[in-house]
Amino acid sequence: MKALVLSGGSGTRLRPFSYSMPKQLIPIANKPVLEHVLENIRALGVTEIGIIVGGWAAEIADVLGDGSRLGVRITYIPQEKPLGLAHCVTLARSFLGDDDFVMYLGDNMLPDGIEDIAADFRAGRPAAQVVVHKVLDPRAFGVAELDVDGNVERLVEKPEQPLSDLALIGVYFFTPAIHRAVGAIAPSARGELEITDAIQWLLTAGSEVRASEYSGYWKDTGRAEDVLDCNRQLLADLRPGVFGEADAASELDEGVRIEPGARVLRSRIEGPVVVGSGTVIEDSHIGPNTSIGRDCTLRGTQVSESIVMDGATISQVPGLQGSLIGRNATVGTTPEQDPHHRLVVGDHTRIEVAA
Repeated sequence: MKALVLSGGSGTRLRPFSYSMPKQLIPIANKPVLEHVLENIRALGVTEIGIIVGGWAAEIADVLGDGSRLGVRITYIPQEKPLGLAHCVTLARSFLGDDDFVMYLGDNMLPDGIEDIAADFRAGRPAAQVVVHKVLDPRAFGVAELDVDGNVERLVEKPEQPLSDLALIGVYFFTPAIHRAVGAIAPSARGELEITDAIQWLLTAGSEVRASEYSGYWKDTGRAEDVLDCNRQLLADLRPGVFGEADAASELDEGVRIEPGARVLRSRIEGPVVVGSGTVIEDSHIGPNTSIGRDCTLRGTQVSESIVMDGATISQVPGLQGSLIGRNATVGTTPEQDPHHRLVVGDHTRIEVAA
């Protein structure tokens, strides 16, 4: 089996970050979303991975390289314009060959893994197997309607009156039968080749299409609040340890991980918190549920429930909560101010926080 990861989207809901970095490289628990995705795929025993890339191809390749660091082999497949998920299958035809494959949206987080679902697919080899998750409001999703045996009867995109609460969450398993289906469909009303149309074509042609329910934690990291929620979820399983430096005047609770080269001086950190290598924290109160990237500087600052990306500087800010601070951003305040703010600050931004 191979894997096809889709990472060509523009990430408009994550602006201003997606102006200067692909949304799939947003760090969660100090690791890019795409790395979490590739680790999930590797756990299936799949090591041949094609990644669909758009305008951010160079930035993604700079982080992931050839995949050897993660124990996989990566082939980058360019997509000049996003023309639908089924179009990505067409672009990857030569890479996929006649192998079965898992298709995985590159901004989806399923930290509980999909090994059992992959095993079911391998055992039964239906033409397609979709991964679904129960949601409160199915109207915002593609929805799978099933028969009593778990076979898919119909796929409906964003139904006004849904007959099912099982949403498609961006992970699909396919045999080579999908290539014929993709070649047979026409673009949708929005001008894209829809993977739901290709799967529906398989159903109409009499092919077996099954659905497997994923009952663990799932998040589409397309919005800032979803990124922060996912960060909290992953930090709960953080392996703590002090591998850097924490002086005697500092207080570190359980669930804190200080990476090599990081220094904590005269500060209190409430876990779960991860502090990246090269970061300096002085006279500050950090946590809980906060990820601080590499080479950051935090002085006289209180921050919690937040993500601080690599190279950021936060000085004399006594109340940041639920915030995303971009790479190499600078956030500061004058001593007489006493802010308690939620911020979304893009890369390389300098901001003085007003009360």
